[in-house]
Amino acid sequence: MLSGAGISTDSGIPDFRGPQGVWTKDPSAERLSTLQAYLADPEVRRRAWRSRREHPTWHARPNAAHSALVDLERAGRLHAIVTQNIDELHQEAGSDPSKVIEIHGTMRWAECLTCGVRTAMQEVLARVDAGEEDPACLACGGIQKSATISFGQALKQDVLAAAVSAARSCDLFLAVGSSLTVHPAAGLCGEAVDRGARLVIMNAQPTPYDGLADAVIRAPLGQTLPELVSAALTSE
Repeated sequence: MLSGAGISTDSGIPDFRGPQGVWTKDPSAERLSTLQAYLADPEVRRRAWRSRREHPTWHARPNAAHSALVDLERAGRLHAIVTQNIDELHQEAGSDPSKVIEIHGTMRWAECLTCGVRTAMQEVLARVDAGEEDPACLACGGIQKSATISFGQALKQDVLAAAVSAARSCDLFLAVGSSLTVHPAAGLCGEAVDRGARLVIMNAQPTPYDGLADAVIRAPLGQTLPELVSAALTSE
């Protein structure tokens, strides 16, 4: 399955492109996730660090939709979660970390863009709390950012390969809470369908792949996904 920001909204983490999305309400916020702007503009970096410090992920807890996927996995029915999310709520809910493919990385770590060293995000945010507006890498002095994939930044090739392999080998591809507008993640739907998988899309808004789907469900994920999983497991 592929999960997008919509699966975490019930946990208090807003999505990006929905009616109440972060970028819908403040289009300028998208610059914080654009690598070129981040590297070129110190004010973008300072704003990004403030945003990370205040991000709702630090207080969020997995919701019923995350838990439903754990049930599906433990029943042997879910073989991989490709997630566009950077909050690690799938792992917190109990999903096997080896089955969670974080195609866009994680915000729980910071990464130096010069030397590549990783530091726990909370350690870097402690420096922000102490007054550093744009904390540099302690190893080399380079620019740091969250260990996430920004616009204009290449995906990790091994992570992408794992995601493509999962899509090509499944019987059913379930896309949940994703606008399916960001590639290559969105293209995994086509990878699965091209190899005979059925496609089910659960998202509040229309997506470019709705016409390819065997079923499109527009209902609150926190209620509907647990119901679908329960029905699937009951029918075994």
